[in-house]
Amino acid sequence: MIAARATRVAAFGPDLFADPAWDMMLELLLARIERRPVSVSKLCLASRVPQTTALRWIFALVARGLLERSPDPGNGRRILVDLTDATATRLLRLLLSVRAKDVPFL
Repeated sequence: MIAARATRVAAFGPDLFADPAWDMMLELLLARIERRPVSVSKLCLASRVPQTTALRWIFALVARGLLERSPDPGNGRRILVDLTDATATRLLRLLLSVRAKDVPFL
């Protein structure tokens, strides 16, 4: 799904289909599955919007309890971002439901 969204952006440009919250949540779900940490700066890049916009979205998603921030134990200057367990569960259920119905989801 992440690759399909990137292809769509490449075809039509980033300003037409901007959905940074969704792109961030998909990136964080993939990172969770792959067991790799995601820094705030990497999540900003994954959102495909300007950094200031991405940071506003991160703060909004944290405020809604969908994401959580934590200090990186290996680098005191870096902050890591992850889905909350409840968000990860809800997102997986949504994606599995869509897949079971064979609905295209970009």
